[in-house]
Amino acid sequence: MSNTPMAASPLTRAVLEIDEYASGLGWDQPARLFALVDTARLRSQEPALAAQLGLEVESETAGLTPIEQDEIPSGKPLDEFLATIAWPDAVAGCALTVERLMLPPSAEAQVPKNLSEARLAKWVADHPERQEVRMTVAVLRDGARESALRLREKDSPTEVLTGPDLVPGLAEALTATFAD
Repeated sequence: MSNTPMAASPLTRAVLEIDEYASGLGWDQPARLFALVDTARLRSQEPALAAQLGLEVESETAGLTPIEQDEIPSGKPLDEFLATIAWPDAVAGCALTVERLMLPPSAEAQVPKNLSEARLAKWVADHPERQEVRMTVAVLRDGARESALRLREKDSPTEVLTGPDLVPGLAEALTATFAD
C-alpha cells in the first residue's frame, strides 16, 4: 500500500491496494476477483492466515484485507460468472479488477446501430479514440462502493481516478453477489 493515502476510508484504501497490485502485474491480464475481509477479524479468527499475509502486526486504523480468489473462468461472460457467486458471512465485501476498452463520450454518436456484440467490440477496438482502462471496483455488504480507474496511456499511481460511482453497472453486479 505504498501509494495509498492513510486518510482514505478502508474501502478506498483496499481499492487502491488492489489497483497497485494489478498494476504490478502489468497490462493484458485477466479479470481478478477479491474477497474483502475485516483485517482485525481476520487476525483474531485466522491468525495463521493473517501471518501468511503479513498481517500479524496490528495497525491503529480499521482496515480491509483483499484476498484474491481463484481465477475467473475465461470462457464464461463476467456477468454470468458473478451471478454464481455467494459469499460466506466472514466476507465483508468484494472487489473485481478488469481491463476494458472505452471511448470518450464524444464517440457515442458515432456508434453504428444494430451491431452484434462481437462486431461492436471490434468497432470499439478499431476506433482511433479508444483507450484501454483498468477498472477496480469494490463493494461492501452495507452498500458502500468505491472504484479506481487507470488509463494505460497514463499508467502512474498519481493518475488513478477514484470515486464511488465511476462504474455503476459493475458495482451493482458485485453488490448482487451478496443478495440472499
